[in-house]
Amino acid sequence: MTEYKGGRNLSSKLNMITMDDLRYPKLLKEISDPPEIIYYKGNTDLLNKRCIAIVGSRRCSEYGKNVALKIAKQASINGFCVVSGMAIGIDNFAHQGALKVGGDTIAVLGSGVDVCYPKQHMKLYKEISDRGLIISELPYGTEPMPFSFPQRNRIIAGISEAVVVVEARTGSGSLITAELANTQGKLVFAVPGNITSQYSLGTNKLIVEGAQPLTVIDDMFHLLGVSPKVDPEELEALGSDEREVYELVAGIGEIPLDLISAKTGMDPFLVNSVVSVLEIKGYLDYNMGKVIPIKF
Repeated sequence: MTEYKGGRNLSSKLNMITMDDLRYPKLLKEISDPPEIIYYKGNTDLLNKRCIAIVGSRRCSEYGKNVALKIAKQASINGFCVVSGMAIGIDNFAHQGALKVGGDTIAVLGSGVDVCYPKQHMKLYKEISDRGLIISELPYGTEPMPFSFPQRNRIIAGISEAVVVVEARTGSGSLITAELANTQGKLVFAVPGNITSQYSLGTNKLIVEGAQPLTVIDDMFHLLGVSPKVDPEELEALGSDEREVYELVAGIGEIPLDLISAKTGMDPFLVNSVVSVLEIKGYLDYNMGKVIPIKF
């Protein structure tokens, strides 16, 4: 590493990765204008982990907050690193969702990695630098400028296999990220929203233009070739009959409907009802007389 003499660095050494470094993200090399240098704070192993970007407006609804937290949590449980821009709003909740379940997260800044922006995110900044990774193509001490945020969005998309836009107004920077991801050949998902809400104008427009509508979070993992894992908190929230049936099917792998009734002692009509509910919730699938688990 090179000594750094000046600026506002929080370290006595300058941490940087060049394109010939083995730590440089493979996916980022494939975009049309990859950064020649990546400055960082934190765990660089995350740069070559499977990543999903979750982005959206700085001003968001309570619905958007909860959805961002949920998607980030599910992405972490399923082994993905959550990427975002550490901005106020959806970005913040994306990082928080990953951190809350002990997941990995990368913040891509529109400033130097030693400059926390926005300043009110200092606690989040420190937590990500300690437990995740903060990166930027901008040198140490660089203050954020309006042009630097759209520019950094290509990196958010570039290191990710998919980009999810949770909420976006028209003109939102997250729409730029989605456009860049589409240009890069990445999967782009948009969370549908209320057609009367200003927070959903951008996401609904993305869907009209061809983005994948994310109506069931697990659909994203299926498209990425991953069998979704069960959220332990969600499993605990199931009713006792639902949990008993799910655990039986998950333990066996495939079972006829009538055998569930025989093994649990439940009335066949109740078993049929429970299986239908678990199908709707995305836990099981019933086909050709057999019940199979689709979450593990």
